[in-house]
Amino acid sequence: MTETESQTEAIVFLSDPSTHGGMPVERISTHGAHVFLAGDLAYKLKRAVKLPFMDFSTIENRHAVLDAELRINRTTAPGIYIEVRPICRAEGGALGFGGDGTVLDWVLVMRRFDQDDLLDRMACRGALDAPIMGALAEEIAAMHRRAPVISRPEGEVFTKTALDNIPALRDAPVDQGLVDKLEGLLQAGCAEHKRYLDNRAAGGFVRRCHGDLHLRNIVLLDGRPAPFDALEFDDGLATGDVFYDLAFLLMDIDHRGLRWLANGVLNRYVGLTDDIEGVRALPLFLAVRAAIRAKVTVISAAVSGGDRSSLLRDASSYLELAVGYLPSRAPVLAAIGGLSGTGKSRVAAALAPKLGQCPGALVFRSDVFRKRLHGVEETVRLPPEAYTEQATGRVYSALLDAAGRCVRARHPAIIDAVFSKPAERAAVEDLAKRHGVKFIGLWLETGLEVRKARVAARSKDASDADTAIVERQETYQVGQVTWHTVDANGSIERTRNQVAAILRRLDR
Repeated sequence: MTETESQTEAIVFLSDPSTHGGMPVERISTHGAHVFLAGDLAYKLKRAVKLPFMDFSTIENRHAVLDAELRINRTTAPGIYIEVRPICRAEGGALGFGGDGTVLDWVLVMRRFDQDDLLDRMACRGALDAPIMGALAEEIAAMHRRAPVISRPEGEVFTKTALDNIPALRDAPVDQGLVDKLEGLLQAGCAEHKRYLDNRAAGGFVRRCHGDLHLRNIVLLDGRPAPFDALEFDDGLATGDVFYDLAFLLMDIDHRGLRWLANGVLNRYVGLTDDIEGVRALPLFLAVRAAIRAKVTVISAAVSGGDRSSLLRDASSYLELAVGYLPSRAPVLAAIGGLSGTGKSRVAAALAPKLGQCPGALVFRSDVFRKRLHGVEETVRLPPEAYTEQATGRVYSALLDAAGRCVRARHPAIIDAVFSKPAERAAVEDLAKRHGVKFIGLWLETGLEVRKARVAARSKDASDADTAIVERQETYQVGQVTWHTVDANGSIERTRNQVAAILRRLDR
């Protein structure tokens, strides 16, 4: 019996408005489930399919995975998940929810939300912004902290996960030359990172995570992004390095041409977790996530009644993306200096997505580090004693330490600080030399009135600089600046263009 024939009665029952008090029913189908939307509720029926990576072919399996889905997702989206409910056949043959009859199938009952609040739809209409993605990074960091630690030989397990994607791609009508290249790159990357992955597991970074963390599985509820629909059918597949879990989201955002948002998520996540070393295998993680998406898409093309050619084009785009993530590039250390109000943080945010591999550089900002060292939120104003020469020295030491950890993990880094003293600029240049990485120094300059106007316009910012501090900085003896000077008096677009021109000259 085929999947459709075995579930025809359940599908007809769930599609019938009379089942839902006369309310119209909308049906959404994927390769693994049918979802029926009626009124304020949604009913998920697992499709009776058996695929290489999941088995929903029996009613027992479907019941078990729905129970698991309810349990797992209530931690991140408790406002959505309600219960698992049986569809039963009464003695007279009529179908209904519950009762004493024979169980025909099982459904997961959820509260319905506006589909336009899904983050993938928001991305399509250009509605995602930095605050939403920052809040999402906070949710993910909290989710990872709660997730149970799993002890296993991660290097070996991850290698199998990575290479298990190749057979499905071999059987698909996609560029086999790219498949060959991807296989070789994955083999090399897994071999290179095996010990690192094992060490991460020993350090508690391998956990039972979400497992399917992309924009289509995140919704804006009450103004906050909520991950849902976590991978429920295989604990082994859902387990992995927390950065591998995050990589699915970063890859999905990048695939949509929104790398700047992916960079914001990465930076906020690292800022919350201090897991700088997690970036070491990020190119490999991104490549495997893209390869998985390519595999799932070709499988969907085989079982879906939709536009097969469109799905295969998507699969090819994921395959190209996977190959493009590997091998990783040599790290770069950039420093952006200038007095308060010159626009350093805006330039750092604009430069970060363009520096190095996806999703770009980690940014280490002195204002944020100062607040962190004093144990307060970023927008809490600090007293004058937090700005003594000794306190500032501790801030710069922490910045150099973080940037050093980043480049040692072979990932690009940007330090955003005033750098008003020659010794401070020399120290960051020496850091790059000691680690054998390329250094880029940018010095932003503006007139006094421009700087005063900019700091006066700030709100909810980590910087404590005000117009009085800006005026006092006029007395600083900056000394000779050998970094690339940028006239930052104009718009951020103009400043970005100058920085881009400098980078092009350096790449020649």
